Amino acid sequence: MQNHTVPSEMRALVWLGPHQMELQTLPTPVPQAHEVLIKVGAVGICGSELSGYLGHNSLRVPPLIMGHEAAGTIVSGGGILADGTPVHQGQRVTFNPLVTCGTCDRCKAGRVNLCRSRKLLSAHLPGAFAQYVVVPADLCWHLPEKISFTAGSLAEPLACAVHAVELADAQAGQSLLVLGAGPIGLCVIAAAKARGVKQIIVSDISDTRLDVAKHWGATHTINAKSADTVAATLAVYPGGVDIAVDAVGTGVVRNQAIKAVMPGGAVVLMGLHEDETAIPTNYIIRQEIRLMGSFCYSREAFTTAVDLIARHVVKATPDWVVERPLADGRMSFEELLAGTAPVTKIVLLP
Repeated sequence: MQNHTVPSEMRALVWLGPHQMELQTLPTPVPQAHEVLIKVGAVGICGSELSGYLGHNSLRVPPLIMGHEAAGTIVSGGGILADGTPVHQGQRVTFNPLVTCGTCDRCKAGRVNLCRSRKLLSAHLPGAFAQYVVVPADLCWHLPEKISFTAGSLAEPLACAVHAVELADAQAGQSLLVLGAGPIGLCVIAAAKARGVKQIIVSDISDTRLDVAKHWGATHTINAKSADTVAATLAVYPGGVDIAVDAVGTGVVRNQAIKAVMPGGAVVLMGLHEDETAIPTNYIIRQEIRLMGSFCYSREAFTTAVDLIARHVVKATPDWVVERPLADGRMSFEELLAGTAPVTKIVLLP
């Protein structure tokens, strides 16, 4: 394809170390074979990047351009998109930021998210907190004109949630406890509802977040500051819930998930906050609790997420998403860490 003229330099938000982030002018990246250059339209701040910003994530080494939840417009490059159609200039896309080898045993088994040499844009590779980002063409999904770039940027966290409920094999008629009503927790609600789950309890320490969770379809909510999450869950479902999903990642919450499920139930751990947690192993054995981690997503899960967004199942509404200019990136990180952000999701517009 004929390449569109792009500037030789771009603005990028660069992480320089704990609590250090600034706008810099850098060379615009150049796509290689089977890669595309995307003009970023919107990019969300992920919870995993908050730990990176603090210097608590060994995968992220400064100086680094973070940002892996994004959507934008292809301006140059070539190759084939995820749906098998050829790349052409001007295509609106969202993308899977997990770059995999395609040749290891995990990739060949269809477990691409567990690729032994996987690389993540925003960690191992430059991310999308910039005006332009380079992405392999086959990791890009077409974004319909009716869907905003901000909504398109939600495909990545939604794909994580789709994968989690698939691992749990969530079914209609089952009950679900979602611990944490942040962006991932909300997406778990949406993904579970899409599979027919209607009985959903959500716990969080924020009444504002819990109100949003109700709008998304939670049938019961628990403020974990004022109530015992496990006791409140068992009051609604005396035998325990079928599935519990931890979207927080602390020891306390992980143990709440384990104690809230019924014998033979499933616990899915998604939160990456604490590296190690003591858990009641004998209890897990005696109750035959299925305990599993959920990391990223399959290509199929990403496709499902894009479809849910295209059908407006998940929307970027003001009650949980706010848009800000890229220059407000550092301030936004600090607000999210301090708990003073006006909403649960901040999306930057380069």
